[in-house]
Amino acid sequence: MNTESTTQSTINIGINGAAGRMGRRLIDLAIADECLSLTAAIEPEGSPFAGEDAGLVAGASSCGVAITSLAQLYSAIAPQCVIDFSCNEATGAILDYCLEKSVPLVVATTGLEPEILQRVEDAAARVGIVHAPNMSMAVNLSMKLAETAAGALAGQEDVDVEVIERHHRFKADSPSGTALKFGELIAGKMGQTEHRHGREGVIGARPATEIGYHAVRAGDNPGEHTIIFGMAGETIEIRVAATNRDCYAAGALAAARFLVDRAPGMYSMYDVLGL
Repeated sequence: MNTESTTQSTINIGINGAAGRMGRRLIDLAIADECLSLTAAIEPEGSPFAGEDAGLVAGASSCGVAITSLAQLYSAIAPQCVIDFSCNEATGAILDYCLEKSVPLVVATTGLEPEILQRVEDAAARVGIVHAPNMSMAVNLSMKLAETAAGALAGQEDVDVEVIERHHRFKADSPSGTALKFGELIAGKMGQTEHRHGREGVIGARPATEIGYHAVRAGDNPGEHTIIFGMAGETIEIRVAATNRDCYAAGALAAARFLVDRAPGMYSMYDVLGL
């Protein structure tokens, strides 16, 4: 794998979902990053923000880049990388564009349907893709810690694993993709075969073969995850919490810088962070 960074002074990026909460933070941070140049801000056809300056929509300074539809982008100069923070339909559409234009793609959209996930996997044979349920450096470091703990506890009797996550009231998917990824990594080390989402009623004693997930939706919480390894007489907890969305935007921008000039393939945030 090529590990050399690009030698160009700036990297031209596009943002799919530019007027969304994450899209606006990406635009603001990208404008302030001397290594990046925002060249495309994409919203669905008929967006009320169409034609507006992307920087002003983001609450930043004017950047001279108008918000456009994906159809308009086909006739413009392609960016060197696209970051996708959108939804299932929009992710599928930007995949088609990136394949046609040979543009690497950072897929940061969560809650993707199986069909779209498969298309993302297939696309990696032709373009470079970073796909992760969470772009935060702290979250990915915490995943590595949880994976290490799970490996050390594998084979021990009566180790109970629970995943508690908190997000803002507007989050559409539940549990979060990040919570599910924590569970996937832990089960890969410890071998749990059951994934239980919440509990209700008289269900009996908790089996050690399950991982429990609990989703809290309240207020404007940008994201918080607690991983519990419960044992007789002692407990390990790994907790990671965001105070704002900039950590996700910064990670996605780092992933874009990483992808430029990479060979086609599927990359993770572990690759971006060198974990």
